[in-house]
Amino acid sequence: MERNEEVTDYYKGHKFKWIWVCKQIQTSRESFYNPRDINSTLRSEVRSYELVFHRKSQGFVLECYLPYIINQAKLQYLETKTLKIHTMDYENMHDLSEVWTPVSLDHPATFETLALESDQKDEILKDLDRFVKRKEYYRKVGKAWKRGYLLYGPPGTGKSSLIAAMANYLNFDIYDLELTEVKKNSDLRRLLVATANKSILVVEDIDATIDLQEKLSSRGASPSKDSHEEESKVTLSGLLNFIDGLWSSCGDERIIIFTTNHVEKLDPALLRPGRMDVHIHMSYCTPSGFKLLASNYLGITEHQLFQEIENLIGATAVTPAEVAEKLMKNDEVDIALKGLIDFLHMKEKEHEDIKVEEEENE
Repeated sequence: MERNEEVTDYYKGHKFKWIWVCKQIQTSRESFYNPRDINSTLRSEVRSYELVFHRKSQGFVLECYLPYIINQAKLQYLETKTLKIHTMDYENMHDLSEVWTPVSLDHPATFETLALESDQKDEILKDLDRFVKRKEYYRKVGKAWKRGYLLYGPPGTGKSSLIAAMANYLNFDIYDLELTEVKKNSDLRRLLVATANKSILVVEDIDATIDLQEKLSSRGASPSKDSHEEESKVTLSGLLNFIDGLWSSCGDERIIIFTTNHVEKLDPALLRPGRMDVHIHMSYCTPSGFKLLASNYLGITEHQLFQEIENLIGATAVTPAEVAEKLMKNDEVDIALKGLIDFLHMKEKEHEDIKVEEEENE
């Protein structure tokens, strides 16, 4: 809107007029001058919206119209919002406004393109939808409005793609927390406080990145010679407090995602309900997952070689990433599928050789 421009709006039989008001305010140099602001002058401008309506509409404005306008503004913001992925900048840990460095996130992953079973997709989507709609419920039961997900499975099963699909679906920014770069529990808390609402905090390979020094000491491990170095490490208790302690309440509508290739290595304390609310197993490729990948990469839904490939996939431990890589190698459908068949036969033989070797060693 231009200065002092008027816009008329109608809502449920009521008429409203919005005016963009811009007022110049004279001030003294001493009271207003800011040496760091090159635009700071002897005058300033105050801008505001003025809403004009009939006095009989006052109750309607407060109870219906303004909440409607606020909701529409939020929807428009989400429609035009550019998703960001934030990485930590440890050198700026002293400044909460700069501790995270954002870059645009333009990941194409969606739930339609993920090579997951339909039932599993539906369960995840229902859980996400239920979470974002339950603000008042979380407040009523006295819990922080957050949700924890644990994604576990072999490398290449689509954990990162699922995270991107969740971000695209919810229109949430991603914060990529590299725990190996965090030197102490207090820094972990600062990083948490600096994240925004409506965001996904991701800690990848949690089994390999957290130094569970308390766990070691409880088992009788000898203390470190350098006590200062020991105190500086991120501990299990620090991580648990980060997940569901008081610091987890610093913000609303947050999702925390841990990923691991070895769920059996995780401390049971990390798996307790209320910390990781949803456990999602990312499995090897299935026949239905292959069909989806073939549709995505080759644009086909049926082929005479499908049955052979599905039989091989059912008998072989192959990841969706491996299947996708083979399908991308050639634009010719027959050549790409035959290349995948050769690869699956090779994987099948490797699996049989390993079984024979294990039997011989018994």
